[in-house]
Amino acid sequence: MAKGKNLIGLDIGSSGVKLTLLKDTKRGLQLVTFDSAPLPKEAIVDGAFMDSGAITDAVRELLRRNKIKQKEVALSVAGNSVIIKKIPLPPMSRQELEQSIQWEAEQYIPFDINDVYLAVEVVDQNSQPGQMDVLLVAAKKELINDYTTVIREAGLVPMVVDVDAFALQNMFEVNYGIVNGETIVLLDVGADTININVVTDGITQFTRDVSMGGNQVTEEIQKQLNITWEEAETYKRGGSGDAVIPHEVEKVIQQVSDSLAGEIQRSLDFYAATSADGQISRIYLSGGSGNLPTLGRIVGRTSGVPVELINPFRNIIADPKVFNPAYLESVGPVAAVSVGLALRRTNEQ
Repeated sequence: MAKGKNLIGLDIGSSGVKLTLLKDTKRGLQLVTFDSAPLPKEAIVDGAFMDSGAITDAVRELLRRNKIKQKEVALSVAGNSVIIKKIPLPPMSRQELEQSIQWEAEQYIPFDINDVYLAVEVVDQNSQPGQMDVLLVAAKKELINDYTTVIREAGLVPMVVDVDAFALQNMFEVNYGIVNGETIVLLDVGADTININVVTDGITQFTRDVSMGGNQVTEEIQKQLNITWEEAETYKRGGSGDAVIPHEVEKVIQQVSDSLAGEIQRSLDFYAATSADGQISRIYLSGGSGNLPTLGRIVGRTSGVPVELINPFRNIIADPKVFNPAYLESVGPVAAVSVGLALRRTNEQ
């Protein structure tokens, strides 16, 4: 078992902040805390922090009401300011890779190399004769600084900054294992970003972030019914109490889901066209908008691939006296990234 205590997993998304805390027990990983707090509609716009104070307040509120004293945190980023590429390089040592990656990265990164943080990982030492495959990740310093500043303002210590796609992948492997010989897709549909991660034998083959998401559904309901954003969001999520949902709502959800599914399929088609083996066996759906049953059905129909709603607590012990199983099932897709982050530990570099 890995040493070090689990970090607080903090997923800061455009619609809200999700927090997960896990701990090791003799029986396995146990859920200590999962909670979430909403953010004002335009606190984060296109990945940029427009109201850092509101984000800091949401983080502080989660810490306060869950009585969390721990300070060390793992967070993750996604969107247009993050680039992930698998690139072929000549075989070299880790030290040589570290020394040459700055120059190599300039060929693949569409940003000024001085404006980004770089990370690199060898994923296949022998992909082709005389070649190794390397996963290159670049994130704009401005984006990382936004996140870490908010975390520090909340009195916390950022220990790990991950990427949403990899946090999801870590969560998946702990709960489902590595699916050998098969290619699966981890699909996270948030409020304004769809994250696509194609994985074969536990290795990322292709990632893409699409600037679309559940907010499109809310906006269209709001526009067609001429109601407030909050009312539209409530209708999208199935209404509240005994309120009757207008029949137009399901039609809107269907129309926008068709559009989202089409965009997802274009990315999967691109992967298939550039891959030696583009056969996908299953799609695992997560994210706040992953809970829309219509979306999962349409993605499955469009792709011709079985779609399954992901359960990030599948292999994690949760005391039923503390966590209602029905509640965990309902929040599972929303919690997925934060659970992946909560698997990271204080002794990681």
